[in-house]
Parts: sequence; structure tokens; C-alpha cells
Amino acid sequence: MFVLLLVLIVVLFGFGFLNPIWWVAAAVLVFGATRYGRGGRGRGGGSDFGEYQDYRDHRERQDRWDRRYSRQHRARWNREDRRDRERRG
Repeated sequence: MFVLLLVLIVVLFGFGFLNPIWWVAAAVLVFGATRYGRGGRGRGGGSDFGEYQDYRDHRERQDRWDRRYSRQHRARWNREDRRDRERRG
């Protein structure tokens, strides 16, 4: 399938020397192949596994962020809260 697509792109590019509209057709074909082909996810064309990986990666980054900043700054936040309470009360 990939070889057939590659041959079609080369033929369209060759026809482009006769009429430049074929270069546009070849460019659209290349764009479509890279955007919606293997590994690419187009509009609504993503697999459930790819979406799950995206979700898992997002959750891992969020968890790292939460662990880093909740532990690292907790003591400082508690001190600032105590100072604020002392000033108010």
C-alpha cells in the first residue's frame, strides 16, 4: 500500500511539469498520507489505545507536578498560613 502511494505521488509530481495543478494534488496527497496515515491521528480517527496513552501521559505529568509542589512547598505554606492567622487574630 505504501509503495503504491509513493508511486502515485511521484507520478503526480511528474505530471506537475505539464500542469502545476498536479503538484497541488501531490501535495494534498502527501499531506493526507502524513496526517491520516499510520501513526497519525486525524479528526476522530484516533484509536482508543492512543487516546488512553495520551490520558495516561497527562495523568503522569499531573501527578509528578502535584507530588513535586505539594511536598516541596507544604512547610512554607503552613508557616505563611500561621503568620496570616496570627496577624488576623
